[in-house]
Amino acid sequence: MQPPGSELPPQRDSRSFIEKKVQGVVRAVRSVDECINTSTFGRIFRLKGSGHPEAIPDANFSTELRAGLTTFATMSYIIAVNASILADTGYDCLCEMPLDPLGHCQNKDGWEICHQEVRLDLITATCAIAGLASIFMGFLTNLPVALAPGMGLNAYFTYQVVGIKGTGSISFKLALMAVFLEGWIFVILALTGMRHWLVKIIPSSIKIASGVGIGLFLTLIGMSYSSGVGIITGASSTPLAIGGCPAEDLSTTGECSRDILTNPKMWVGIIFGGIFTAFLMAFRVKSAIVIGIALVSILSWPRNTSMTYFPDTAEGNLRWDYFKQVVSFHPIGHTLGQLQWNLGGDPGRFAIALFTFLYVDIIDCTATLYSMARFCGRVRPSDKDFPRSTVAFCTDAVCISVGALLGTSPVTAFIESGAGVAEGGRTGLTAMTTGFCFLLSLFFAPIFASIPPWATGSTLILVGCLMIRQVTRINWNYIGDAVPSFVTLTFIPFSYSVAYGLIAGLFSYAILNLMIWLVIKTSRGTLVPKDYELKEYWTWRPAGEKPWIVRVFSKSRIWDDDGELKEDAGFPTNSQEGDSHSYRQSPVPSPEKLSGHFSRHE
Repeated sequence: MQPPGSELPPQRDSRSFIEKKVQGVVRAVRSVDECINTSTFGRIFRLKGSGHPEAIPDANFSTELRAGLTTFATMSYIIAVNASILADTGYDCLCEMPLDPLGHCQNKDGWEICHQEVRLDLITATCAIAGLASIFMGFLTNLPVALAPGMGLNAYFTYQVVGIKGTGSISFKLALMAVFLEGWIFVILALTGMRHWLVKIIPSSIKIASGVGIGLFLTLIGMSYSSGVGIITGASSTPLAIGGCPAEDLSTTGECSRDILTNPKMWVGIIFGGIFTAFLMAFRVKSAIVIGIALVSILSWPRNTSMTYFPDTAEGNLRWDYFKQVVSFHPIGHTLGQLQWNLGGDPGRFAIALFTFLYVDIIDCTATLYSMARFCGRVRPSDKDFPRSTVAFCTDAVCISVGALLGTSPVTAFIESGAGVAEGGRTGLTAMTTGFCFLLSLFFAPIFASIPPWATGSTLILVGCLMIRQVTRINWNYIGDAVPSFVTLTFIPFSYSVAYGLIAGLFSYAILNLMIWLVIKTSRGTLVPKDYELKEYWTWRPAGEKPWIVRVFSKSRIWDDDGELKEDAGFPTNSQEGDSHSYRQSPVPSPEKLSGHFSRHE
């Protein structure tokens, strides 16, 4: 017992004022989380502590909101980039032919004004469909996956199908009809289970090579003048030539006649939109791409500079007058409801466009959905599927058709959703938050419409860089897989066509492997190619459940593969497993079994 008068002085709180405030905010957030998590709202989305038997242990309301904002920050570039790419088709803008050597219409001024209006329409359409699709995906499937018009598919729609200024193989109305029909075909494929089966039977290396080829395609576009930084241009003596000169210095053949690599707009795009953005990405800054685009745009907005996006021309003045509105809602005028129900006199090219949209979107969206479900721990170990997968496929499919009515290219799941998952997103609240952010962007169209192409060009290059990283997952060990994959990934950018690249890859795969199979078959297994044991195993009866429509006419629910050579899903299901391969090396079969093996599976 201490003597009187010797009591210790009261302990002072050593925490700083800022620390107290921060801890107070943390306690308030936790209190809100607990309140919402345990409510009916929390039970609907399976939040932690909701009492639902399938509650997700690490899902909190505040975390879902933060994850949704992160996803929006990483994919909001699609608003400007998608509108910029699709607007190059011109939609219903009249372009008087022939084009001059620089690719301008005879009525250049009138076309440019109409082109600007189309771009504003597409900004509204992109925000609307991305917002609605993400909200519906989140609510109906409870997955943290956001949807928007897909990169690569919009480039194919513009530069191959419709063509710049409508110079492609079919009209924009017929192309939108192909997108509309694609969505309903997807609904049928999803309901019958055929969509999942189609993805699993496509050779894995071909699927990976398709994504790599599209990444190279985007890189080429990002380097061009029309939708990029303008560092390369076409040439008369070579397919491509170095560019970088101001647009007014381009010759009649489209080449830089002088001042190569002196364009200030190009350098601003490269340094701040490319190098600085990559620097931020190195430190895992979630909004690095958005920061890069915003920085280049802000530097390009002041008038009377060498890099301004508002030059003293008719088009520049029109841009400036719209930009000054800052907050404005632009109704859709040129792109809404422009479907052509009559296929016209060229059903062959329409069919090619429809097939390519189907093929690429099946791979892209399905693989992304499985990757994100695996990433956030929602894949069931029993059947390698995720909850409400059929609903997810149907939601994506319906949104594709709705997007066509608004005038956009196919909608797909965005791999950038992984940024939100990495921030802790586990439920559909993440996707819904992203969707509401897109809807809010509808009222800031003047800002997004004033983003110059040299601000988004480096973004396309960086997105291409992210897409080609999976090239290491191609099976380079066996010539029968390596050559078709290489053909696919090179034909896409070099032919400036996703369709021809995919067709070339599948054709070469079928012919090459059929020839090899015939040699092994006729020699009864005595002639086997080198490294054949490293062949990527393929079968039309992949492991797992049969499609629903097939189960109706068969006895077994599971494909019977004799337990000899099995594989999981034919696409990568974890975006973090960068050093693993999506193929499985086949064991060396004995010569007497080779013939029987091929007769069963080939």
